[in-house]
Amino acid sequence: MKTILIFYFLIPPLPPSNVKANDYPNDAGGKIEIKWELSPMDSTIDCYIIFRQEKIKDKWSLPETLSILKRGTNYFLDSNCKDKIEYRYFIRAVKGEEFSDSEFSNVAISSGQWFHKKRTSVLILLIVITLFLFYFLKRAKKEELFIRKIPGLDAIDEAVGRSTEMGRPLLFILGLGTIAEIPTIAGLSILKRVAKKAGEYETDIIVPCFDPLVYVAASETVKEGFIEAGRPDLFKEGNVFFLSYDQFGYAAGVDGIMLRERPGAIFLQGYFYAESLILAETGNSIGAIQISGTTAVTQLPFFIAATDYTLIGEEMYAASAYLTREPLSLATIKGEDYVKILLIIIITLGLILETIASFTGKDIFHFLKNFFEVI
Repeated sequence: MKTILIFYFLIPPLPPSNVKANDYPNDAGGKIEIKWELSPMDSTIDCYIIFRQEKIKDKWSLPETLSILKRGTNYFLDSNCKDKIEYRYFIRAVKGEEFSDSEFSNVAISSGQWFHKKRTSVLILLIVITLFLFYFLKRAKKEELFIRKIPGLDAIDEAVGRSTEMGRPLLFILGLGTIAEIPTIAGLSILKRVAKKAGEYETDIIVPCFDPLVYVAASETVKEGFIEAGRPDLFKEGNVFFLSYDQFGYAAGVDGIMLRERPGAIFLQGYFYAESLILAETGNSIGAIQISGTTAVTQLPFFIAATDYTLIGEEMYAASAYLTREPLSLATIKGEDYVKILLIIIITLGLILETIASFTGKDIFHFLKNFFEVI
């Protein structure tokens, strides 16, 4: 037995076999992936060393060391290749001072690709979205597309009217988001509608801002709303202002405005954090009608409990289309809804296929899973 063990450790290590090199399936080029079958003596090997040769003027260059890999590795991505150049590879198995080399791989050429084949499912989905969009755009030019009622948006006129009757101003809060965040942009689209109504009803609107850039955008939005209402003279620049860049400093400042000005209607539209309940409860305490909206899932329960109307998640994003009734906006909303239905069907189908595979032990729909896989 001792003789057998000594003989086993003295024989040279067996190298990997079936080394294959292929152009990496991406759209950038400059990469070749190498795969191989592990050595039968992999458990006793210290490491693998991968070498590369480049063909220059019909002659192969000297072997170039690319990397030292630990045992058990059977894949390597060479990301330092030149496009349109031929390369071949071999793997060296090292055990102590002994080593042995595999046969050369096939010749591989890296090339930039126009299309990432593993993204085929994304291309198909994009085509489907485009078809839905054009279909509903064509319909929107002939008829008004149906969008379900959103009570919070329908209540805007009521809220502005009530505030006007009470002789109190409107208060619009855009939350703590920056101008680059989608909830803030959605809030600005609602602000424009509210400002237009405020101009028609000759009511003041106060907009304290958390972010300086949001302040600039909000000021222009309110001004544009008053212009569309035909009353640019009623716009007061001092009513739109930067308040504070501190979270709870901003909340305290807005609460102070609520208690001093006692607005008849309060709009909380944007992205909110822990200050959401503080603002909503203060507004509720002064008897104002409140319309809230946010995509912050953790804050929605507080708004639902403390405000009169709440726009939940994507209802904010649909606000612009809902209020303006522009054909392109309505077509976009309808197209997105149908794509969501399609995705739900695909996900449900995937769950069913996975369940069948787990019970039967046969993945007979493997080709469908590969098709819808997004890497």
